[in-house]
Amino acid sequence: MTAPTPAPFTADDYRARMERAARAAADAGLAGLLVAPGPDLVWLTGYAPTAVTERLTLLVLVPGRDPGLIVPALEAPDAAKATGAPALTLLDWTDGKDPYAVTAALLQRDGRFGISDNTWAMHLLGLAKTLPDSSYASLTEALPMLRAVKDEAELDRLAAAGAAADATYEEIRTVPFAGRKESEVAADLARLLREHGHETVDFTIVASGPNGANPHHEPGDRVIERGDMVVLDFGGLRGGYGSDTSRTVHVGEPTDEERRVHDLVRAAQEAGFRAVRPGVACQEVDRAARAVITDAGYGAHFIHRTGHGIGVTTHEPPYMIEGEDQPLVPGMCFSVEPGIYLPGRFGVRIEDIVTVTEDGGRRLNDTTREMVIVD
Repeated sequence: MTAPTPAPFTADDYRARMERAARAAADAGLAGLLVAPGPDLVWLTGYAPTAVTERLTLLVLVPGRDPGLIVPALEAPDAAKATGAPALTLLDWTDGKDPYAVTAALLQRDGRFGISDNTWAMHLLGLAKTLPDSSYASLTEALPMLRAVKDEAELDRLAAAGAAADATYEEIRTVPFAGRKESEVAADLARLLREHGHETVDFTIVASGPNGANPHHEPGDRVIERGDMVVLDFGGLRGGYGSDTSRTVHVGEPTDEERRVHDLVRAAQEAGFRAVRPGVACQEVDRAARAVITDAGYGAHFIHRTGHGIGVTTHEPPYMIEGEDQPLVPGMCFSVEPGIYLPGRFGVRIEDIVTVTEDGGRRLNDTTREMVIVD
């Protein structure tokens, strides 16, 4: 059964986000935020240009002033249709005019501004040339937690995306694996994600046998064989919010070692989940999961961080990694996905999306984490 899609966001929702972002900029000592097309612009305004070109489109958020969207005149009608447009002042510019001069008129000439990470270099350089005394910091550096804490409406969307990914896993377990190419099973995953409401499929990893030792293996022409361990990692966007889950299945009966490694990863994933609670540093989730694997002698084979944030993109802050002392806050959502990768042999990864609650954590993926035998 496909989970219902939550009600759409409103102009008031986007207005509140822009006000919150402007306050966060002021608290960080910034003169404002500059946001180019990409996930930050979608999150703040609901506007996603149909095509990103060399023409400057830029949201300007300055504390104490109404938000402004610099937009090419030929794209202004589409921008005006965005859900968040009523909370914005649209400032269009025509070809032949200098869009950086239009933008500079809204900015403190010697200010330091946060700027979205995916802003084109030509636009950043154009602003710096027009405002030679200004300076800039990437949003990930300046405000890494800007999108990290989700409200109830966002949590509903993430839960719906997780439920759709779970439904996909329940169905993929029933398809034939042995004798088929990885790419064929990956196509099944993509189809099922779309059938369960995903508008975008970002990745469908099917890594069989020795390919499972590569965490980001691209599904290829390898034919899956009986006796293979198969890592499945898949997700995308549903209702504008991400899903991402991993399970490792086995084609036919596993060996004792394969069961032992799978059980170890499952215990590590459980330990990482149990470490989730408000006030705990992100790195403690990584430490909890990693300790289980390291104590069992496989530490050298756990070769990536334990988790990453998720929201309007499938990878975003916060990150569950050693050295990240950002405290967990209710409403944060991230993956917990330890793994063991034995080169030339097989790999195992188990992943759930988890949200921080007032007194712990809640999984947004509920499929079994036990080893599943497939045909």
